[in-house]
Amino acid sequence: MTDRHYPAVLLAVFAGWWLLLAIDPLYRQDWFLENVLVLIAIPVLVRGHRTLPLSRRAYTGLFVFLMLHEVGAHYTYSLVPYDAAAHAVAGTSISGLLGVERNHFDRLMHLLYGILLTPAALDLVDARTTARGFWRPLFAGTFLASHAVAYEVIEWLAAEVFGGDLGTAYLGTQGDGFDAPKDMALAVVGSLAALAWLSRPRRGSSPTARS
Repeated sequence: MTDRHYPAVLLAVFAGWWLLLAIDPLYRQDWFLENVLVLIAIPVLVRGHRTLPLSRRAYTGLFVFLMLHEVGAHYTYSLVPYDAAAHAVAGTSISGLLGVERNHFDRLMHLLYGILLTPAALDLVDARTTARGFWRPLFAGTFLASHAVAYEVIEWLAAEVFGGDLGTAYLGTQGDGFDAPKDMALAVVGSLAALAWLSRPRRGSSPTARS
């Protein structure tokens, strides 16, 4: 498969997944809210493919993240039944193994946001700046961190505007007053981990070679 067709294949698979999970979501209004940014991001990515194409690694990361996000949108993030799925497959629950009570799907997604979107951030830095050495991962990391903060602000504003059960479902704090800083921290940790992996020296490459 050529690099030209790879994003189109991912988009087609995602469209089918999106349509499947759009059927009878647990909380339709929350599903709409969760998909607002998706319906903005997809046209931006399609247009950007013509003017500023990303790497396969970046498109793959975006694809995996959005596929998992649609699972959260279908069930609402705080009610994704990963314990029930694990019990059906392995006869035990993930929460039981980890000794936790809170549904941590949202925590996982914030961590994956940092991991999976960092390749795209690096591509944007490479395309729009001349940053090299230390500055390249610094720009990419701060770019991701700023978006993690912006998303938490959007969640807060949406909760304030809609209030009630919808605001609670969308915010998804599950009673944790420190939910927002924990989510932002996980996104930063994920991005740092991805940057460390992508910036590692490769066999046969020079120390200054870019990932």
